[in-house]
Amino acid sequence: MANGAATLEGARTASGERAATTAARTGFSFGRAFAVARKELRSYFAFPLVYIVTGIFALLAGWYAWSDLNFFITIAFAQDIIQNYWQLLFSDIRLIFILTLPFITMRSFAEERRLGTVELLYTYPLRDGEILGGKFLAAALIFLMMLALTLVYPVYLHSVHRFPIFPLFAGYLGLVLLGFSFIAFGLFISSLCESQVVAGIATIIPLLFLWILNWNEASFQSGWLDFLRGISLFDQFGGFAKGVIDLDHLTYFIFFITFFLFLTLRSMEARKWTGRR
Repeated sequence: MANGAATLEGARTASGERAATTAARTGFSFGRAFAVARKELRSYFAFPLVYIVTGIFALLAGWYAWSDLNFFITIAFAQDIIQNYWQLLFSDIRLIFILTLPFITMRSFAEERRLGTVELLYTYPLRDGEILGGKFLAAALIFLMMLALTLVYPVYLHSVHRFPIFPLFAGYLGLVLLGFSFIAFGLFISSLCESQVVAGIATIIPLLFLWILNWNEASFQSGWLDFLRGISLFDQFGGFAKGVIDLDHLTYFIFFITFFLFLTLRSMEARKWTGRR
């Protein structure tokens, strides 16, 4: 029996090595990445967490949409109510991202390790980039689904009062880039953690800290805090919220997303080299 078990384990290991070799030889495949994304989406929607997070996001976004509009209607002396309204609403939605998106990304790697399914995943003919790409795509699709719920506000307001579309487009582009940045950062944190709860908290705290720095600049005056504020995601997002698409800010977000996806790949490789999954 012992010899049989050893033979079976050896065959399984050899099969995993052959699968990894095949994946490395064939190069990156979008088809395999999409397959991982489909698997991730099925896993997300099989549990109530994604529905709870989406419901909380929709509830908070609806509250901010109503309260911000009511605020500007009350002080209707403003010259451009709609533009100022979008700027305030988009700034408020940033906070909702902090409170919801980490609960989407926290399970990506940490929960796989807890359940032991990550070991099975690594035996498939998949490259690390395909696994990461599939997980990022799945989380991004859920995020875009959540964000799409907020489109009902501009659609309704545009039917009541016509307003320029480009500032709205710039604001939503900024929200998409900000959300993708949170997802990339959250995936990196999840790749370092064994517990999804720890991953969620470890993702929220740095983002919340940067948001506080940007929200109350007058309370924090020091050289290194000014530096952190200058490279903060939220400071870079400000132009988009005002309806301006700046190439420097666009480049910053692309770099941020790419950088943390790169770090996540390195984390995945390090775990394999050290024998940790």
